Amino acid sequence: MTSSQEQFVQKEIQKISLPSANTMRLLEINSNPEHCLQDVIDLVKLDSALTARTLRIVNSAAFCPLVPINSIDRAVSYLGEKMIVGIAVTESCGKILNQPLEGYESPAGDLWKHDLFTAFAAKEVARYAKNGMEADLAFTAGLLHDIGKPVLSKLLENASKTTIDALDHGEAKDYLAAEKLVSGVEHAEVGYQLAKYWQLPAPIAAAIRFHHNPSEAIEEFQPLVYAVHLGDIIAMMSGYSTGSDSLQYTLDSHYENFFTFSSNELTKIISDTETAFRPALESLAGKEEN
Repeated sequence: MTSSQEQFVQKEIQKISLPSANTMRLLEINSNPEHCLQDVIDLVKLDSALTARTLRIVNSAAFCPLVPINSIDRAVSYLGEKMIVGIAVTESCGKILNQPLEGYESPAGDLWKHDLFTAFAAKEVARYAKNGMEADLAFTAGLLHDIGKPVLSKLLENASKTTIDALDHGEAKDYLAAEKLVSGVEHAEVGYQLAKYWQLPAPIAAAIRFHHNPSEAIEEFQPLVYAVHLGDIIAMMSGYSTGSDSLQYTLDSHYENFFTFSSNELTKIISDTETAFRPALESLAGKEEN
């Protein structure tokens, strides 16, 4: 990456608003394997906006509780930790995740749908971990894995054909390499720079940096990174992509070192992901009051 490209990336990163303090605290809680649901409940109670949005969503048509839920304790227990993280990230990062990606020929909203589907898919994949892992952390990492794309998209504007040509002519092995060839940097690297700027927890930052090259992550974080890697591929296979780069990445078969599932279980992962994704998308998109 040239100095001018580096300056551009840093300038764009600094334009992006930091997530709220409570969102950052929630991400920290979620990345700590020793936390409990009460930690999440206590934090939500301290944030009036998050409290209000949570109560609107839990009582929405998408979730249809048998009786109205009016307490945060019940709301968080009913929705689960992953939805609370999703609500907080939507409130803090919705603007960046919902914008069009012109460099990827992707309309507004597609990145958010892809990230949300990846999050649920990564969570489902985590259930098949050989040594167990935090499914909710996989969800959070999946939700944030592509935060570098809105920044890199600006460098790739009017260059998507060049990027695809690099793949077609064998000049790049996958879209990540094509991005670097055309712009001097790849979206996972830009995302990692943004993660450091936001001071995201190390496991989440690792998933952002290595979700296309999970074997390059440090051993401690590889199970999480592979879960997000698989969730990302599953999202694209299911039709939730971000434009010109769809299915232009390589599946790392070493995921079998960490997860075991059959073809039938993969079908179940996709089905369960779709079932969880639909109501969450409807609610987090702000339609809960219709």
